[in-house]
Amino acid sequence: MIVYEFKVKAKQLQYQAIDEAIRTAQFVRNKCLRYWMDGQNVTRAELYRYNTKLRSEFPFVKDLNSHATQASVERCWSAIARFFDNCKKRVRNSEVSSECKTNSRQQIPGKKGYPRFKKNTRSVEYKTSGWKLLDPKHIKFTDKKGIGKLKLIGTWDLAFYPKDKIKRVRLVRRADGYYCQFCISVDVKEALPPTHQTIGLDVGLKEFYTDSMGKAEPNPRFYRQGEEQLKFHQRRVSRKKKGSTNRKKAINKLGRKHLKISRQREEHAKRLARCVVQSNDLVAYEDLRIKNLVKNHCLAKSINDAGWYQFRKWLEYFGVKMRRVTVAVHPAYTSQNCSNCGAVVKKSLSTRTHICACGCRLNRDENAAINILNRALGTTGHVGTWILDPNASGDLSPTITGSPCNSKIGL
Repeated sequence: MIVYEFKVKAKQLQYQAIDEAIRTAQFVRNKCLRYWMDGQNVTRAELYRYNTKLRSEFPFVKDLNSHATQASVERCWSAIARFFDNCKKRVRNSEVSSECKTNSRQQIPGKKGYPRFKKNTRSVEYKTSGWKLLDPKHIKFTDKKGIGKLKLIGTWDLAFYPKDKIKRVRLVRRADGYYCQFCISVDVKEALPPTHQTIGLDVGLKEFYTDSMGKAEPNPRFYRQGEEQLKFHQRRVSRKKKGSTNRKKAINKLGRKHLKISRQREEHAKRLARCVVQSNDLVAYEDLRIKNLVKNHCLAKSINDAGWYQFRKWLEYFGVKMRRVTVAVHPAYTSQNCSNCGAVVKKSLSTRTHICACGCRLNRDENAAINILNRALGTTGHVGTWILDPNASGDLSPTITGSPCNSKIGL
Protein backbone atom coordinates (compact mmCIF):
# COMPACT_ATOMS: atom_id res chain seq x y z
CA MET A 1 0.00 0.00 0.00
CA ILE A 2 1.38 3.39 -1.03
CA VAL A 3 -0.07 6.87 -0.51
CA TYR A 4 0.18 9.66 -3.09
CA GLU A 5 -0.63 13.19 -1.95
CA PHE A 6 -1.74 16.14 -4.09
CA LYS A 7 -2.42 19.76 -3.24
CA VAL A 8 -6.05 20.68 -3.95
CA LYS A 9 -7.00 23.84 -5.84
CA ALA A 10 -10.68 24.85 -5.70
CA LYS A 11 -13.06 27.71 -4.99
CA GLN A 12 -13.93 29.05 -1.58
CA LEU A 13 -17.37 27.39 -1.59
CA GLN A 14 -15.73 24.04 -2.30
CA TYR A 15 -13.35 24.51 0.62
CA GLN A 16 -16.35 25.21 2.83
CA ALA A 17 -17.99 22.02 1.55
CA ILE A 18 -14.85 20.04 2.45
CA ASP A 19 -14.96 21.54 5.95
CA GLU A 20 -18.61 20.49 6.27
CA ALA A 21 -17.75 16.93 5.20
CA ILE A 22 -14.96 16.81 7.79
CA ARG A 23 -17.32 18.06 10.53
CA THR A 24 -19.89 15.43 9.55
CA ALA A 25 -17.31 12.65 9.74
CA GLN A 26 -16.28 13.90 13.17
CA PHE A 27 -19.94 13.98 14.26
CA VAL A 28 -20.48 10.35 13.21
CA ARG A 29 -17.35 9.20 15.03
CA ASN A 30 -18.25 10.99 18.25
CA LYS A 31 -21.86 9.74 18.18
CA CYS A 32 -20.65 6.15 17.71
CA LEU A 33 -18.20 6.57 20.58
CA ARG A 34 -20.97 7.87 22.84
CA TYR A 35 -23.17 4.93 21.81
CA TRP A 36 -20.36 2.54 22.79
CA MET A 37 -19.84 4.28 26.14
CA ASP A 38 -23.52 4.19 27.06
CA GLY A 39 -24.08 0.58 25.95
CA GLN A 40 -22.73 -2.75 27.13
CA ASN A 41 -20.70 -5.13 24.98
CA VAL A 42 -21.30 -3.05 21.87
CA THR A 43 -19.79 -4.80 18.84
CA ARG A 44 -18.49 -3.44 15.58
CA ALA A 45 -21.58 -4.64 13.72
CA GLU A 46 -23.82 -2.74 16.14
CA LEU A 47 -21.85 0.44 15.44
CA TYR A 48 -22.45 -0.04 11.71
CA ARG A 49 -26.17 -0.44 12.37
CA TYR A 50 -26.14 2.67 14.54
CA ASN A 51 -24.48 4.53 11.65
CA THR A 52 -27.42 3.55 9.44
CA LYS A 53 -29.78 4.95 12.08
CA LEU A 54 -27.84 8.22 12.14
CA ARG A 55 -28.17 8.54 8.38
CA SER A 56 -31.93 8.25 8.61
CA GLU A 57 -32.17 10.64 11.58
CA PHE A 58 -29.87 13.48 10.44
CA PRO A 59 -30.15 14.81 6.85
CA PHE A 60 -26.61 16.29 6.86
CA VAL A 61 -25.20 12.84 7.68
CA LYS A 62 -27.16 11.32 4.80
CA ASP A 63 -25.66 13.92 2.45
CA LEU A 64 -22.20 12.45 3.10
CA ASN A 65 -21.35 9.31 1.17
CA SER A 66 -22.24 6.10 3.02
CA HIS A 67 -18.73 4.70 2.68
CA ALA A 68 -17.31 7.89 4.20
CA THR A 69 -19.54 7.50 7.26
CA GLN A 70 -18.50 3.83 7.47
CA ALA A 71 -14.87 4.97 7.50
CA SER A 72 -15.70 7.22 10.47
CA VAL A 73 -17.18 4.20 12.26
CA GLU A 74 -13.97 2.29 11.55
CA ARG A 75 -11.92 5.12 13.07
CA CYS A 76 -14.06 4.94 16.20
CA TRP A 77 -13.72 1.16 16.41
CA SER A 78 -9.94 1.27 15.89
CA ALA A 79 -9.65 3.53 18.97
CA ILE A 80 -11.84 1.12 20.97
CA ALA A 81 -9.87 -1.93 19.81
CA ARG A 82 -6.57 -0.23 20.65
CA PHE A 83 -7.85 0.46 24.16
CA PHE A 84 -8.82 -3.19 24.67
CA ASP A 85 -5.47 -4.40 23.30
CA ASN A 86 -3.58 -2.15 25.71
CA CYS A 87 -5.65 -3.51 28.60
CA LYS A 88 -4.87 -7.11 27.63
CA LYS A 89 -1.13 -6.63 27.23
CA ARG A 90 1.14 -8.11 29.86
CA VAL A 91 4.77 -7.84 30.79
CA ARG A 92 6.49 -11.19 31.17
CA ASN A 93 9.27 -11.33 33.72
CA SER A 94 11.18 -14.58 33.42
CA GLU A 95 13.89 -15.67 35.79
CA VAL A 96 15.42 -18.94 34.66
CA SER A 97 18.07 -20.70 36.73
CA SER A 98 19.69 -24.10 36.54
CA GLU A 99 17.30 -25.42 39.17
CA CYS A 100 13.92 -23.82 38.46
CA LYS A 101 12.03 -21.39 36.27
CA THR A 102 9.56 -18.79 37.47
CA ASN A 103 7.31 -16.77 35.17
CA SER A 104 5.25 -13.90 36.51
CA ARG A 105 2.85 -11.71 34.57
CA GLN A 106 1.65 -8.27 35.50
CA GLN A 107 -0.25 -5.52 33.75
CA ILE A 108 1.61 -2.76 31.96
CA PRO A 109 1.54 0.36 34.17
CA GLY A 110 0.30 3.69 32.88
CA LYS A 111 -2.62 4.87 30.83
CA LYS A 112 -4.33 2.46 28.45
CA GLY A 113 -5.55 5.07 25.98
CA TYR A 114 -9.28 5.26 26.71
CA PRO A 115 -11.06 6.58 23.56
CA ARG A 116 -11.80 10.29 23.64
CA PHE A 117 -14.04 12.56 21.61
CA LYS A 118 -12.51 14.41 18.69
CA LYS A 119 -12.72 18.18 18.61
CA ASN A 120 -10.53 19.22 15.68
CA THR A 121 -10.70 16.48 13.05
CA ARG A 122 -8.74 17.39 9.94
CA SER A 123 -9.70 14.72 7.39
CA VAL A 124 -12.54 12.80 5.84
CA GLU A 125 -12.00 9.46 4.13
CA TYR A 126 -13.87 7.92 1.20
CA LYS A 127 -13.66 4.29 0.18
CA THR A 128 -14.33 3.10 -3.38
CA SER A 129 -17.47 5.20 -3.95
CA GLY A 130 -18.42 8.85 -3.63
CA TRP A 131 -15.67 10.03 -5.96
CA LYS A 132 -14.70 9.76 -9.61
CA LEU A 133 -11.25 10.30 -11.10
CA LEU A 134 -11.88 12.30 -14.28
CA ASP A 135 -8.20 12.35 -15.34
CA PRO A 136 -4.84 12.16 -13.55
CA LYS A 137 -5.17 15.82 -12.51
CA HIS A 138 -8.87 16.17 -11.65
CA ILE A 139 -11.22 14.38 -9.24
CA LYS A 140 -14.95 14.83 -8.67
CA PHE A 141 -16.83 14.01 -5.46
CA THR A 142 -20.36 12.85 -6.23
CA ASP A 143 -22.10 12.97 -2.83
CA LYS A 144 -24.51 15.74 -1.80
CA LYS A 145 -22.01 17.78 0.18
CA GLY A 146 -21.31 19.89 -2.89
CA ILE A 147 -17.54 19.44 -3.07
CA GLY A 148 -17.62 18.87 -6.82
CA LYS A 149 -14.63 18.92 -9.14
CA LEU A 150 -11.17 19.54 -7.66
CA LYS A 151 -7.87 20.19 -9.39
CA LEU A 152 -4.91 18.10 -8.21
CA ILE A 153 -1.48 19.74 -8.09
CA GLY A 154 1.44 17.33 -7.84
CA THR A 155 4.00 15.29 -9.79
CA TRP A 156 2.63 11.77 -9.21
CA ASP A 157 1.11 10.03 -12.24
CA LEU A 158 -2.15 8.33 -11.24
CA ALA A 159 -2.67 7.08 -14.80
CA PHE A 160 0.05 4.49 -14.17
CA TYR A 161 -2.23 2.54 -11.80
CA PRO A 162 -5.65 1.00 -12.56
CA LYS A 163 -8.53 2.79 -10.88
CA ASP A 164 -9.61 -0.38 -9.08
CA LYS A 165 -6.28 -0.31 -7.21
CA ILE A 166 -7.25 2.97 -5.49
CA LYS A 167 -8.84 1.75 -2.27
CA ARG A 168 -9.17 4.98 -0.31
CA VAL A 169 -9.36 8.71 -1.07
CA ARG A 170 -8.77 11.10 1.81
CA LEU A 171 -9.29 14.88 1.98
CA VAL A 172 -6.95 16.50 4.52
CA ARG A 173 -6.98 20.06 5.85
CA ARG A 174 -3.68 21.59 6.93
CA ALA A 175 -2.48 25.06 7.86
CA ASP A 176 -1.29 25.78 4.31
CA GLY A 177 -4.32 24.43 2.44
CA TYR A 178 -6.18 21.26 1.50
CA TYR A 179 -4.70 18.00 0.22
CA CYS A 180 -6.05 14.86 -1.42
CA GLN A 181 -4.45 11.52 -0.63
CA PHE A 182 -4.83 8.33 -2.69
CA CYS A 183 -4.22 4.97 -1.01
CA ILE A 184 -3.15 2.56 -3.78
CA SER A 185 -2.96 -1.18 -3.22
CA VAL A 186 0.33 -2.09 -4.89
CA ASP A 187 3.43 -3.95 -3.74
CA VAL A 188 6.42 -1.67 -4.30
CA LYS A 189 9.78 -3.47 -4.29
CA GLU A 190 13.17 -2.39 -5.57
CA ALA A 191 15.67 -5.01 -6.63
CA LEU A 192 19.13 -3.71 -5.73
CA PRO A 193 22.47 -5.49 -6.14
CA PRO A 194 24.20 -6.50 -2.89
CA THR A 195 26.73 -4.03 -1.55
CA HIS A 196 28.53 -6.47 0.83
CA GLN A 197 28.48 -3.75 3.47
CA THR A 198 27.08 -3.73 7.01
CA ILE A 199 26.70 -0.72 9.26
CA GLY A 200 25.77 0.12 12.83
CA LEU A 201 24.18 3.45 13.75
CA ASP A 202 24.27 5.26 17.09
CA VAL A 203 21.89 8.23 17.18
CA GLY A 204 22.68 11.17 19.41
CA LEU A 205 22.07 14.84 20.13
CA LYS A 206 25.47 16.29 19.28
CA GLU A 207 25.53 14.41 15.97
CA PHE A 208 22.39 13.02 14.37
CA TYR A 209 24.07 9.65 14.06
CA THR A 210 27.54 8.15 14.07
CA ASP A 211 28.12 4.93 12.13
CA SER A 212 30.49 2.06 12.84
CA MET A 213 32.99 3.38 10.29
CA GLY A 214 33.45 6.67 12.14
CA LYS A 215 31.34 8.86 9.85
CA ALA A 216 29.14 11.39 11.67
CA GLU A 217 26.02 13.06 10.27
CA PRO A 218 25.42 16.56 11.68
CA ASN A 219 22.23 17.27 13.59
CA PRO A 220 20.27 20.03 11.76
CA ARG A 221 18.15 21.07 14.81
CA PHE A 222 15.27 22.48 12.77
CA TYR A 223 13.17 23.39 15.81
CA ARG A 224 16.03 25.28 17.46
CA GLN A 225 16.63 27.25 14.26
CA GLY A 226 12.98 28.26 13.92
CA GLU A 227 12.34 28.81 17.62
CA GLU A 228 12.67 32.61 17.43
CA GLN A 229 10.10 32.83 14.65
CA LEU A 230 7.79 30.52 16.57
CA LYS A 231 8.03 32.80 19.60
CA PHE A 232 7.27 35.82 17.43
CA HIS A 233 4.15 34.25 15.91
CA GLN A 234 3.02 32.92 19.29
CA ARG A 235 3.21 36.41 20.76
CA ARG A 236 1.14 37.71 17.85
CA VAL A 237 -1.52 35.11 18.62
CA SER A 238 -1.64 35.93 22.33
CA ARG A 239 -2.15 39.64 21.61
CA LYS A 240 -5.22 39.11 19.44
CA LYS A 241 -8.73 39.09 20.83
CA LYS A 242 -10.15 35.60 21.25
CA GLY A 243 -12.69 34.72 18.59
CA SER A 244 -11.61 37.51 16.22
CA THR A 245 -10.68 37.07 12.57
CA ASN A 246 -7.20 38.48 13.17
CA ARG A 247 -6.58 35.81 15.82
CA LYS A 248 -7.54 33.09 13.35
CA LYS A 249 -5.11 34.55 10.82
CA ALA A 250 -2.33 34.67 13.42
CA ILE A 251 -3.04 31.06 14.43
CA ASN A 252 -2.81 30.04 10.78
CA LYS A 253 0.60 31.70 10.40
CA LEU A 254 1.82 29.95 13.54
CA GLY A 255 0.53 26.63 12.22
CA ARG A 256 2.32 27.16 8.91
CA LYS A 257 5.63 27.63 10.72
CA HIS A 258 5.11 24.48 12.79
CA LEU A 259 4.18 22.60 9.61
CA LYS A 260 7.36 23.76 7.86
CA ILE A 261 9.55 22.54 10.73
CA SER A 262 7.84 19.14 10.85
CA ARG A 263 8.23 18.74 7.09
CA GLN A 264 11.92 19.64 7.28
CA ARG A 265 12.47 17.04 9.98
CA GLU A 266 10.53 14.37 8.06
CA GLU A 267 12.33 14.98 4.77
CA HIS A 268 15.72 14.96 6.48
CA ALA A 269 15.00 11.60 8.12
CA LYS A 270 13.64 10.16 4.87
CA ARG A 271 16.67 11.26 2.82
CA LEU A 272 19.21 9.87 5.28
CA ALA A 273 17.33 6.59 5.76
CA ARG A 274 17.13 5.96 2.03
CA CYS A 275 20.85 6.62 1.53
CA VAL A 276 21.80 4.35 4.45
CA VAL A 277 19.62 1.45 3.31
CA GLN A 278 20.73 1.75 -0.32
CA SER A 279 24.41 1.60 0.65
CA ASN A 280 24.31 -1.37 3.05
CA ASP A 281 22.98 -4.92 3.14
CA LEU A 282 22.42 -4.83 6.92
CA VAL A 283 21.62 -1.80 9.07
CA ALA A 284 21.74 -2.08 12.88
CA TYR A 285 20.33 0.52 15.25
CA GLU A 286 19.21 0.82 18.86
CA ASP A 287 15.71 -0.13 19.97
CA LEU A 288 15.15 3.14 21.83
CA ARG A 289 12.00 3.98 23.80
CA ILE A 290 11.56 7.64 22.89
CA LYS A 291 8.53 7.98 25.16
CA ASN A 292 10.69 7.17 28.19
CA LEU A 293 13.65 9.25 27.07
CA VAL A 294 11.65 12.49 26.82
CA LYS A 295 10.75 12.19 30.52
CA ASN A 296 14.11 13.87 31.12
CA HIS A 297 12.94 17.50 31.08
CA CYS A 298 16.49 18.74 30.43
CA LEU A 299 16.79 16.89 27.11
CA ALA A 300 13.16 16.47 26.03
CA LYS A 301 13.16 19.36 23.55
CA SER A 302 16.43 18.26 21.92
CA ILE A 303 15.29 14.62 21.69
CA ASN A 304 12.02 15.57 20.03
CA ASP A 305 13.84 17.95 17.71
CA ALA A 306 16.24 15.22 16.57
CA GLY A 307 13.47 13.05 15.08
CA TRP A 308 14.83 9.61 15.97
CA TYR A 309 11.40 8.01 15.62
CA GLN A 310 10.95 9.29 12.05
CA PHE A 311 14.44 8.09 11.14
CA ARG A 312 13.79 4.57 12.43
CA LYS A 313 10.37 4.47 10.74
CA TRP A 314 11.87 5.26 7.34
CA LEU A 315 14.79 2.86 7.91
CA GLU A 316 12.34 -0.01 8.40
CA TYR A 317 10.17 1.11 5.47
CA PHE A 318 13.06 1.28 3.00
CA GLY A 319 14.46 -1.96 4.42
CA VAL A 320 11.28 -3.79 3.42
CA LYS A 321 11.02 -1.95 0.11
CA MET A 322 14.62 -2.61 -0.95
CA ARG A 323 14.86 -6.09 0.62
CA ARG A 324 17.57 -5.08 3.09
CA VAL A 325 17.98 -6.39 6.63
CA THR A 326 17.30 -3.92 9.46
CA VAL A 327 17.97 -5.04 13.04
CA ALA A 328 16.99 -3.21 16.23
CA VAL A 329 19.20 -4.23 19.15
CA HIS A 330 18.82 -3.64 22.87
CA PRO A 331 20.57 -0.36 23.79
CA ALA A 332 21.89 -1.49 27.19
CA TYR A 333 25.65 -0.92 27.68
CA THR A 334 26.36 -0.13 24.03
CA SER A 335 28.19 3.02 25.13
CA GLN A 336 29.87 1.51 28.20
CA ASN A 337 31.29 -1.70 26.74
CA CYS A 338 34.57 -1.64 24.87
CA SER A 339 34.17 -2.66 21.23
CA ASN A 340 37.69 -4.17 21.20
CA CYS A 341 37.86 -6.31 24.35
CA GLY A 342 34.33 -6.18 25.75
CA ALA A 343 35.32 -4.68 29.10
CA VAL A 344 32.92 -2.29 30.81
CA VAL A 345 34.29 1.25 30.90
CA LYS A 346 32.01 3.48 32.96
CA LYS A 347 31.64 7.00 31.62
CA SER A 348 29.25 9.90 32.11
CA LEU A 349 27.28 11.55 29.33
CA SER A 350 29.77 14.42 29.22
CA THR A 351 32.68 12.05 28.48
CA ARG A 352 32.88 11.94 24.68
CA THR A 353 35.99 9.74 24.27
CA HIS A 354 36.13 6.03 24.99
CA ILE A 355 39.50 5.03 26.52
CA CYS A 356 40.06 1.41 27.54
CA ALA A 357 42.95 -0.31 29.31
CA CYS A 358 43.42 -2.56 26.26
CA GLY A 359 44.58 0.47 24.26
CA CYS A 360 41.36 1.14 22.39
CA ARG A 361 40.71 4.87 22.00
CA LEU A 362 37.63 5.87 20.01
CA ASN A 363 34.92 8.45 19.89
CA ARG A 364 32.18 7.48 22.32
CA ASP A 365 29.50 7.28 19.61
CA GLU A 366 31.72 5.34 17.19
CA ASN A 367 32.45 2.77 19.90
CA ALA A 368 28.70 2.43 20.55
CA ALA A 369 27.98 2.03 16.83
CA ILE A 370 30.51 -0.82 16.58
CA ASN A 371 28.91 -2.53 19.58
CA ILE A 372 25.48 -2.14 17.99
CA LEU A 373 26.70 -3.73 14.76
CA ASN A 374 28.40 -6.62 16.57
CA ARG A 375 25.30 -7.27 18.64
CA ALA A 376 23.12 -7.26 15.52
CA LEU A 377 25.43 -9.66 13.68
CA GLY A 378 25.38 -11.95 16.72
CA THR A 379 21.57 -12.06 16.84
CA THR A 380 20.88 -12.43 13.11
CA GLY A 381 20.25 -16.13 12.46
CA HIS A 382 18.93 -18.18 9.60
CA VAL A 383 16.53 -16.11 7.46
CA GLY A 384 15.86 -18.48 4.55
CA THR A 385 14.00 -21.75 4.13
CA TRP A 386 15.01 -24.88 6.08
CA ILE A 387 15.97 -28.09 4.34
CA LEU A 388 14.67 -29.88 7.43
CA ASP A 389 12.12 -28.81 10.00
CA PRO A 390 14.24 -27.57 12.94
CA ASN A 391 11.60 -28.85 15.38
CA ALA A 392 11.33 -32.32 13.79
CA SER A 393 14.28 -33.61 15.83
CA GLY A 394 14.92 -33.00 19.49
CA ASP A 395 18.58 -32.31 18.77
CA LEU A 396 17.67 -29.12 16.89
CA SER A 397 15.46 -27.72 19.65
CA PRO A 398 16.99 -24.58 21.17
CA THR A 399 18.06 -24.49 24.78
CA ILE A 400 16.59 -22.19 27.38
CA THR A 401 18.81 -19.24 28.27
CA GLY A 402 20.51 -19.79 31.60
CA SER A 403 19.53 -23.46 31.90
CA PRO A 404 21.66 -26.62 31.48
CA CYS A 405 22.37 -27.83 27.96
CA ASN A 406 20.09 -30.85 28.38
CA SER A 407 17.08 -28.60 29.06
CA LYS A 408 15.28 -28.14 25.76
CA ILE A 409 12.22 -26.10 25.01
CA GLY A 410 9.26 -28.40 24.60
CA LEU A 411 11.01 -31.40 26.20
